[in-house]
Amino acid sequence: MNPPIYIIDGARTPFLKARNAPGPFAAGDLATAAGSALLARQRFAPEQLDEVILGCASPSPDEVNIGRVAALRMGCGTKVQGWTVMRNCASGMQAIDSAMANIHSGRSQLVLAGGVDALSRAPLLLSDPMVRWFAGWMGARSLGQRLAMLKKFRFGYLAPVIGIMKGLTDPIVGQLMGQTAENLAWRFGISRAAMDAYAVDSHRRVAAAQDAGHFGEIVPLIDRDGTVYASDDGLRRDASMAGLAKLKPFFDKKYGRVTPGNSSQITDGAAWLVLASEAAVQQHGLTPIGRIVDSQWAALEPELMGLGPVHAATPILQRHGLGLNDLDLWELNEAFAAQVLGCLHAWQDDAYCRERLGLPGALGEIDPARLNVDGGAVALGHPVGASGVRIVLHLLQALRRTGGKRGIATICIGGGLGGAMLVETL
Repeated sequence: MNPPIYIIDGARTPFLKARNAPGPFAAGDLATAAGSALLARQRFAPEQLDEVILGCASPSPDEVNIGRVAALRMGCGTKVQGWTVMRNCASGMQAIDSAMANIHSGRSQLVLAGGVDALSRAPLLLSDPMVRWFAGWMGARSLGQRLAMLKKFRFGYLAPVIGIMKGLTDPIVGQLMGQTAENLAWRFGISRAAMDAYAVDSHRRVAAAQDAGHFGEIVPLIDRDGTVYASDDGLRRDASMAGLAKLKPFFDKKYGRVTPGNSSQITDGAAWLVLASEAAVQQHGLTPIGRIVDSQWAALEPELMGLGPVHAATPILQRHGLGLNDLDLWELNEAFAAQVLGCLHAWQDDAYCRERLGLPGALGEIDPARLNVDGGAVALGHPVGASGVRIVLHLLQALRRTGGKRGIATICIGGGLGGAMLVETL
């Protein structure tokens, strides 16, 4: 039995919706703002951290090892190592898991682990024909050679490649993430109306949580013009079935059911957790707010990647002798409404549970009152690298607020993977 991993504190930025232009903050800005505010309220100095681990799926070329960049910018000093991990949608959860592994091995005692992405700043790329033409142009030495290259040029070469579309396309099966959600909708017979209803409920829950002050983990951002960003801005308080019905399918325009309205939003954001061993808690006089009891990774077909949470969370339930509703709360990241509903259907499907999970039968149905109680990524957004940390942090905050004891945070991962963590309050 591994020793406990304590969660001391956590913070995140507001999640800011991408609006077809680069957002006001680079990924390094987001990570630094949230991390600096978090460290400023701790009983230890930033230089006393053993390491900083940051998950990021799409770092910019000038922040490739963004974990080190953030560590230095947050004032951790040159001796605190900072490094970056990437596991697509679970990059932040991987940062937590990597911190846990180092604490368990004794190599670290006190770690800042987080996740970040500024997806609004995903690059526009040159096409392969343009790159080849440019290589030929640079290799031309004489006027005649350059004139020959000019004759070969086609204006179509200038058409940009949208980086985020490439990043959200699985290279093995050639499908966008939204198309994998369509696969689940087809497999389990999930209707467009069911997806839209789930999306409306996500917006409703986020609105209620904002009004009640349930997102106390947010650290406001201030841009260079003095504009304050205090809350998640992807929420649509006017979300309705009638409004969502007007949106056309995006990924399968002829037969599809997945639309921008029942999908998570392209978003910028960062989130962090302070993790500590028992020895670090005693050394620094820390007061933990919870602990991570267990974690699990799983893999399945890339075209069914949305079912990753089923495959990752189920072994944790088995190891601890838990049923779906023995947990007080669940945070299941809402990449797509169809994906969340697909997971719920899979747990209720006798054949799927027997054939794919090795269970004697269906696990049953999660009580809707226990699932994503304050809404999720359909309304909040999904800054890929940060979401795994956000759901662990908010799960713990929600458990403490409601008097709950334990819950699971789980996430689907592009490429056909899933991750899950069991947390308990203290």
